[in-house]
Amino acid sequence: MTTQEASHEWMHSSERKERIGVIRSFYIAAARLDRFGFGMLRLGLIVVLCWIGGLKATNYEAEGIAPFVANSPLMNFFYHHPAEYGEKNLAGGLNIANHEWNESNGTYVFSYGLGCVIVGLGLLIALHPVLPQVAAVGSFLVTLMALTTLSFLITTPEAWVSGPGATVHGFPFLALPGLLVVKDSIMLGAAILTMADSAKVYLRRVVHEAGERVHIEGR
Repeated sequence: MTTQEASHEWMHSSERKERIGVIRSFYIAAARLDRFGFGMLRLGLIVVLCWIGGLKATNYEAEGIAPFVANSPLMNFFYHHPAEYGEKNLAGGLNIANHEWNESNGTYVFSYGLGCVIVGLGLLIALHPVLPQVAAVGSFLVTLMALTTLSFLITTPEAWVSGPGATVHGFPFLALPGLLVVKDSIMLGAAILTMADSAKVYLRRVVHEAGERVHIEGR
């Protein structure tokens, strides 16, 4: 091998090592973002719960969840006339007949109560820095809520593409309500992770406090 060839080989080797070094630095930096990622995951969960829960106080949102609640064997007893749930109004619109029916059905009252529960769960998770044990319970309750919501894919006909003019129906063709529901699979995973993280923080604090107590009593 000539001196020039050896020089080219060394330069290529040096460039490869540099590229490998840059790629490795990227993965090292990414690996260090786990705590930040957990924080953003928890914050996102809190924002979604409080925002969606707050919207449950609006009539259009209350009317929008009527098909899910009316068809769910776990929740339809909250409505006075679940078998007769009517056509919902357009977002922000008002149809007097539909509005009066929803009032008699208990649609709005149920939605207001559900909204308070959802916002409350968001606030429980927000207590993680000071009361991680409470936040863990909040996350656990959100997992139950997400599982309940995902069950709507089974019980709600409106979740699937069907009806006059439809060329397909059933799995995997989700209609808009189904698209909204299936996203709760992400919330389910997020709630499980935040529950585990809050539980770990709480247990570390318990162990630390027990160790300090033993140290003080041993003096």
